[in-house]
Amino acid sequence: MIVEISSTNFRSFRTTQTLSMVKGKGDELPENTFQVENIKDLDLLHSVAIYGANASGKSNLLRAVRSMKRIVTESSQRGISLPLVPFKFNKDNLHKPTEFEIVFIVNKVRYQYGFSATEEQIFDEWLFAYPRGRAQKWFERVWDAKDKKHLWHFGSSFVGSKQIWQNATRENSLFLSTAVQLNSEQLKPLFDWFKKTLRFSTVDGFDPEYSASLCIENKKEEVLKLLRAADLNIDDINVETEDFSPSTLPAEMPEPIKELIIDGMKDKKMLNIQTIHLTKEGNSVALDLEEESDGTQKFFAFAGPWIDVLTNGYVLFVDELHDNLHPKLVRFLVELFHNKKTNPKNAQLIFTTHETSILSQDVFRRDQIWFCERNQEQETIVYPLSDFSPKKGKDNLVAAYLSGRYGALPFVRPLDMGINNHGE
Repeated sequence: MIVEISSTNFRSFRTTQTLSMVKGKGDELPENTFQVENIKDLDLLHSVAIYGANASGKSNLLRAVRSMKRIVTESSQRGISLPLVPFKFNKDNLHKPTEFEIVFIVNKVRYQYGFSATEEQIFDEWLFAYPRGRAQKWFERVWDAKDKKHLWHFGSSFVGSKQIWQNATRENSLFLSTAVQLNSEQLKPLFDWFKKTLRFSTVDGFDPEYSASLCIENKKEEVLKLLRAADLNIDDINVETEDFSPSTLPAEMPEPIKELIIDGMKDKKMLNIQTIHLTKEGNSVALDLEEESDGTQKFFAFAGPWIDVLTNGYVLFVDELHDNLHPKLVRFLVELFHNKKTNPKNAQLIFTTHETSILSQDVFRRDQIWFCERNQEQETIVYPLSDFSPKKGKDNLVAAYLSGRYGALPFVRPLDMGINNHGE
């Protein structure tokens, strides 16, 4: 579970920007929130929707967490360049490190973990645990710019071969990652949380093979239930596996590229996915998935990840959830996270969207709606709807948003095409 995410000097974020999943003071829509077990007075949100103009920096919120995950899970590998891009619209930021921090829950304990880094080097790194609400410093790594070395501090609650792990940590790798590679049992649940719990979709959505694999793994009925609930008129799914054949590659493809693909697909299976529809007379008609509409293909691709995340209590980040989906399907997918029956393990959803039909107090609490806006310095500012204190259950959020009351809208100017009265 995520409590809070912060990012500084990353892409369009110059100053520290924070997205909070902590429930605000309002008592509306209680099903959209949940109380964290074993942690007093901490209620979290099941979902957050992020609105903003194109190029406002919405996607960079998701990129920040994705980059953090990648660095945690991969930085122990030699020769890796860290996937970090500083804020480029201020020359002072170009040579400053990017900083990430995340507060999250693992095994009923709250943790605060973060680091600052450039592409070439980790500067600072810190981890605090809060068992029974009391802070414990597990480790802290601070860059001494004068002596060009790291200063290390370990708390008494952190156990294991600290000195060995410290000595093995390279300048461009995280201590957390290195220690886990060298068998730190205490840090392994945190590493696994980054690796397994954080799930991401791009604007292009998910690979449909994700959903198809669930159909093969005896979870087809769960996929079909979701498709039927969405009224896609799909009665069944057929998934067949076959060996990859080089003959399926285009003849005009350059040989070097063809050889790379053949080598990469060696010993892998191809999935042939078909949807089964019933005619009025009850006869079955099979369609290749590619014959379905773009919306149906995207929803099918979403089905597997959605089931997986809800079943296991993961955290899902989706960029442009509305793309190729009907507004009612967007609302349907979001509200699966707000239902205790479909979300028994308190999975969380964080997504960007332009879909205003769900910008409603019937769907979201005021603290679940966030905005991104670029200021005159070209930096992204992130803020929640609750900053504006809209009236509970009364204000028309769509009208207020589109009128500019909350900002985060594009400023569209008249287009002068230089055409005179004669059309020349």
